[in-house]
Amino acid sequence: MIQEYGKESVLEFNLQGVNQEIVTLLGKLHFRTSYSQNVLTHCKEVALFARMIAEELGLDPEIAMRGGLFHDLGKALTAEIEGPHALIGADVIKRCGEDARVINAVAAHHEEVPFNSIYSPLIVIADTISASRPGARRETFAAYVKRLEKLEEIAHSFEGVKRAFALQAGREIRVVVQEEMLDDERAMNLARDIARKVEMEMNFPGQIKVNVIREKRAIEYAR
Repeated sequence: MIQEYGKESVLEFNLQGVNQEIVTLLGKLHFRTSYSQNVLTHCKEVALFARMIAEELGLDPEIAMRGGLFHDLGKALTAEIEGPHALIGADVIKRCGEDARVINAVAAHHEEVPFNSIYSPLIVIADTISASRPGARRETFAAYVKRLEKLEEIAHSFEGVKRAFALQAGREIRVVVQEEMLDDERAMNLARDIARKVEMEMNFPGQIKVNVIREKRAIEYAR
């Protein structure tokens, strides 16, 4: 069944030269869900949206489709390999000889590595459309708001935090600290401590990025 689902997905988009390891992992995604959304169905949607956007922009639609279809491939391996699924998936397709633009699009779709081509932000946009379209995910609004509030509450429980914002549907918590209270080293430690507390007190799919910002501004006016 895994092989059949994988083959059907590749044939649906008429993709050539797809390594058998990738085909197998695609098939496994049929048996994974995220917020009740079937992961393989989601990957196909992202591929379709990516192709549409690429065609509108005059870009290569096949590169966009491959990036979209493979972007969550790492989710088939998260039980076996530790680390962010985007980077796991990128390592797999790199080993399988995929184009460098496709590899970066997969690795960067949660912005864990820099964008190296226009296809990378394109996949981020297509991914967001698929995940946020009406009916895609059945998480209740109350549960969604509660998770965001809990993230911000955890961040504010630490000394020196000025403001905290839950972003990207709860996939990131951005924390602004009081620069006079925390030096750079303590800010780095704070990011680690917040991440550990989130792991202990919350249940969540995937991963949550903890982004601590310590900023010093000097402002003067010429008159």
